[in-house]
Amino acid sequence: MRITDIIRKKRDGYALSEEEINFFVNGYVNGEIPDYQISALLMAIYFNDMNDEETVFLTKAMLNSGEKVDLSKIDGVKVDKHSTGGVGDKTTLICAPIAAACGVKIAKMSGRGLGHTGGTVDKLESIPGFNTSIDRERFFDTVNRTGICIVGQSGNLCPADKKIYALRDVTETVDKICLIASSIMSKKLASGSDKILLDVKVGSGAFMKDLPSAEKLAETMVKIGDDAGRKTRALITNMDIPLGNAVGNALEVIEAVETLNGNGPEDLTLVSVELAANMISLATGESVEVCRHKAQNAIADKSALKKLTETVKYQGGDERYIYDPSLFKRAKYSLDFLCKKDGYIAHTDVEKCGIACVCLGAGREKKEDKIDYSAGLVFNKKTGDKVSCGDVIATLYASEENLFEGAIKELSEAFEISEKEPKKRELILKTVE
Repeated sequence: MRITDIIRKKRDGYALSEEEINFFVNGYVNGEIPDYQISALLMAIYFNDMNDEETVFLTKAMLNSGEKVDLSKIDGVKVDKHSTGGVGDKTTLICAPIAAACGVKIAKMSGRGLGHTGGTVDKLESIPGFNTSIDRERFFDTVNRTGICIVGQSGNLCPADKKIYALRDVTETVDKICLIASSIMSKKLASGSDKILLDVKVGSGAFMKDLPSAEKLAETMVKIGDDAGRKTRALITNMDIPLGNAVGNALEVIEAVETLNGNGPEDLTLVSVELAANMISLATGESVEVCRHKAQNAIADKSALKKLTETVKYQGGDERYIYDPSLFKRAKYSLDFLCKKDGYIAHTDVEKCGIACVCLGAGREKKEDKIDYSAGLVFNKKTGDKVSCGDVIATLYASEENLFEGAIKELSEAFEISEKEPKKRELILKTVE
């Protein structure tokens, strides 16, 4: 078997066999096939696609390229939750403690932020002392004791995906559904949980810009999970509006704590409760409606907040910051972004808002970039709100004044002001299972 034959076959629009997919994945991981040939193959896949069977084969090949986590030392049903990424998406910090308060076990491996979307690990590491690199036994013990443990992804987990994704990132082949689905699901299956909940974002701040693409991605991932014997469900949620009001690591942790105290923004609370309800439902088999009441009660009686505090403590973090979020370091400088005309915010380019936060120091352009935990922005007005000239749409936070210029430029192009009030769009667009 030759890699050139596989490239030509996919170039000409034919489906690859399981043997051929295993050959190129293993050959690339082992250093037997060079970057330039896999790059050519990725571009052929980008233009000619993979069918459902090929996507499953690719997922399995990447899954089998490294270690698989055995969670049998953790008691109870383990549910994993994954988001495809969005601006202001701090839902894991809310829905995981809620689900844990209702008896669900969450042994979660999360990623760091890259580009305009934030990473759960970065948000948690804004809490002084919080350790996302604990050893396997401590990981198991923390979940058994508190119900939750969130750590960074293991370097030995799906090394094929890591290598292939790095190539996709520099060859403009990231946004292909078969490649996105196999990348996500290989890591989710390797992580060892019994059930998987997927939060597929759609809109200007997401990978998937339109609903049909989001539906296709959700359906593909659910099928992969179910075929692997892991009950999988997907919620398609709106990322045409920033989720909550805060964007930026410490700012988002503060907002998550406010939400668990029952004082969070309406949109963030609704999406987080719905995600938690589905996690509980997957674990217990109860209806989502019943589980939604359980999730709401876990906020009302503060049991979810207690779970977050316990997790922070067991992972080395200073739990005082959960009791009193005012302890978080604040950025040295702030600047208000003002509305230029009267009307309604008809549309928000959420990706530009995310890029503005990167300009402020809250995100990364490259993996090795350092981030400023205190940087970010807080919205005062969002899509659908009535605004007047001079109103503060958002307040920006940075540690250096010269960082505001780039952020303001992005925000100046992010908001469409209209005389007509826009129609309200639903936050939960569809459930796929």
